[in-house]
Amino acid sequence: MHRLFADGGFRLFVTPGSGADRRRTWHAAPVTSSRRLVSSGSPLEPEIGFSRAVRSGPYVCVAGTAPIAEGGGTAAPGDVYAQSVRCLDIAEQALREAGASLADVVRTRVMLIDIRQWRQAARAHAQRFAQVRPVTTFIEVSRFVDPEWLVEFEVDAIVPG
Repeated sequence: MHRLFADGGFRLFVTPGSGADRRRTWHAAPVTSSRRLVSSGSPLEPEIGFSRAVRSGPYVCVAGTAPIAEGGGTAAPGDVYAQSVRCLDIAEQALREAGASLADVVRTRVMLIDIRQWRQAARAHAQRFAQVRPVTTFIEVSRFVDPEWLVEFEVDAIVPG
């Protein structure tokens, strides 16, 4: 007998038992009609298999958002504050395309390669969220895909019904 858990387009089949007897197998499953995918047009989305944002019912999750300049490349190399502003611009656009707004945001995650620069990212965050005040976490990471990226943001929202 197997138990079935749904998780974002995949199904996890867990074989009962414990320890070595317990096997987990992921199987691709069709995306349900209640899910809406938002694309930024990045060529990495199909390569990696991700979306800029996903809306499922009232929930909207925006993927790790890097400081990509409008014409490509990295926005504001070397400037954590300006990169944070760009990340939030991109995330806000994804929220709008998913039918949400900054007022609906309940959680943010801010990832920095140098945690000592957290106040610069926090300044950009406060400019958008001072009234909303979502829960947030600042995390130091060792690096990003592009070495010019100094910061990335993730954003989660719940749209009122």
